Amino acid sequence: MRSTILIIDDDEKIISMLRRGLAFEGYDVVTASNGAEGLNVILEGEPDLVVLDVMMPVVDGFEVCRRMREGGSKIPILMLTAKDEVEHRVKGLDLGADDYLVKPFALEEMLARVRALLRRKPEQNEAGDNKLTYADIILDMDAREVLRSGERVELTAKEFELLNLFMQNPKRVLSRDLIMDKIWGYDYSGESNVLEVYIAMLRQKMEDNGRSRLIQTIRGAGYILRGDN
Repeated sequence: MRSTILIIDDDEKIISMLRRGLAFEGYDVVTASNGAEGLNVILEGEPDLVVLDVMMPVVDGFEVCRRMREGGSKIPILMLTAKDEVEHRVKGLDLGADDYLVKPFALEEMLARVRALLRRKPEQNEAGDNKLTYADIILDMDAREVLRSGERVELTAKEFELLNLFMQNPKRVLSRDLIMDKIWGYDYSGESNVLEVYIAMLRQKMEDNGRSRLIQTIRGAGYILRGDN
């Protein structure tokens, strides 16, 4: 079954390039020239993935992302931005985007990101209705809910997947390559800091209110879920 990809961007040249490239790869492509139009398209027929530009008139990409996630949408979001500042990437990820690309970008890399995000979708749907526990953390895979010390921790879709991976492998060192392959579906290039950004955001949320650190950094090896003792 062909996947449908929605492109929300006000740059006609970008839309034209992406439409041709995605169609050539066998995807059905729908486009919108601003955020408001894109949100209407999503309501009319839910796509399998959204390619979302940040800087747009009427409703910008950050607001589109926020409304989608607050509305309960789990559609994968790949954000496009001309801004290379870390704070803009962090803001998009924190609002619930699954990945990002900085303009200008190579079409081949964009297609690889799309394939990776679409590969993750079946695994999310097959998560099951069981719970994982470690220390004072409870991860409900069916409700997509995380509790620590009895308090709910609000996580984005990607943060939830990352914690889920750690919870399935407690006290085991997970390399950067393994995490990138499992969560993003492509090999860690050594150039993108997306993993470090997500680890930092996940730690901040999980350690709020003075809670102890459970996700430890093993220098030169990766990360591990374990207590301080």
